[in-house]
Amino acid sequence: MTTALADRWRAARPPVAGVHLDSAACSRQSFAVIDAAAQHARHEAEVGGYVAAEAAAPVLEAGRTAVAALTGLDADDVLFTTGATDALDLLLGDWRGERTVACLPGEYGPNLAVLARHRFEVRRLPADSTGRLDVDAVAAFLDDDPPALVHLTMLGSHRGTVQPAGPLAAACRSAGIPLVVDAAQAFAHLDCATIGADAIYTSSRKWTAGPRGVGILAARPGLLSDEALAVLAHREVNLAAHVGLSLALGEHVAAGPELIHQRLVEVGAMTRSVLAGVAGWRVVERADEPSAITTLTPPDGADGRRLRERLIAEYRIVTTYAGVERAPDEMTTPALRVSPHVDVTADDLESLARALTEIGA
Repeated sequence: MTTALADRWRAARPPVAGVHLDSAACSRQSFAVIDAAAQHARHEAEVGGYVAAEAAAPVLEAGRTAVAALTGLDADDVLFTTGATDALDLLLGDWRGERTVACLPGEYGPNLAVLARHRFEVRRLPADSTGRLDVDAVAAFLDDDPPALVHLTMLGSHRGTVQPAGPLAAACRSAGIPLVVDAAQAFAHLDCATIGADAIYTSSRKWTAGPRGVGILAARPGLLSDEALAVLAHREVNLAAHVGLSLALGEHVAAGPELIHQRLVEVGAMTRSVLAGVAGWRVVERADEPSAITTLTPPDGADGRRLRERLIAEYRIVTTYAGVERAPDEMTTPALRVSPHVDVTADDLESLARALTEIGA
C-alpha cells in the first residue's frame, strides 16, 4: 500500500533533479498545485482580481474544510496567512492577557524572537534529557505558577522528536490555560486532529507540499479579537498561492492522512537505519521515533554548512544545515537534517550515505 502511495506521489510531480531529502524545509509541489496557482493568476489577468477571487471562493472553502478535518477545529475558524511565523505574530500581537508563556527548552529560535518582540516572559515546560515533554510533571508545573499561555512546537525544526501534544492539551484544559501549537513540521506529517489545542498554525511549503509564502492559522472563537479578524479580512494576499494550497490540502486528504503518516514513520526508520554511524555522523533520534525527520551530528572537525553545500554542488543531494540558532536553548552542536517525503527510495538514502563517506574521506 505504501509503495503505491510513493509511486503516485512521484508520478504527480516533476522529476527531481537529483535527490530531494529536504521536505522539512520545502516539499515538492505537484503538477496540479502548480497549475491551479498559475490558472488563478491567469484568471485574475482575464477578469480582474476581485472577480477571480469570487470565483475561487469554493476552492478556498474546500481548503478551509480540509484544514478543519486535519486540526479538529472548525472551517469558519481557519485563516490563511503568509506563513507560520506570520500566524504566531498575529496571535501574539492580538493577545490581551498577561504576557507570560511556557514552552519547551527546545523551542524554535525564530519563535523565541517573536515572543521577545511582543514582550512575553518565557518559562520552561518540564522536559526529559532528550527534550521531550515530561508529561508526569506538567500538571504540577501549570498549577504551581500558571503562565497565561502555553506554546508547543509539536515537532522541532532541529530534531525529529515528536512531542506528546494531546496530554499537554489535556493538562492545559484542566488548568484553564490556552494552548497554541506550532505545527509547521507536524501538519500533514503527524496526527494533529486529536490534539485539542486552542490554536494550531503551520506553513504550506513543508509536508503539505503547497506553495511558498502561505500559511494556516486555525483558532477557536474568541482567541483572536474581532478587531484583528477585521484587519485580517482586508489584508493584501496572494490568492493564487491560497488556491494552490487548497489543492495541496485536497491531495493530502485524498491520499489518506493516516496512510501518509504510516509511510513517513517507515521513511524515518529507514533513514536512520541507513545513516546510523556513516562516516562518523551520529543519528540524534531514537530509531523508532515516529517522524520522518532525522538529524545527524557531525564528526569532530566537520563543517556541516560546507558539507551541505558540497552535497548540492557535487552530488545534487538536498538536505538542511541546522545551526544552533534553531533551538538556542537546547542545541550545542549544528546538525545535518534529512527529511525525505513518502516517495524516497532506499537508493536515495544510500546515495547520501555514499556521499557522506566520500566527503569524509
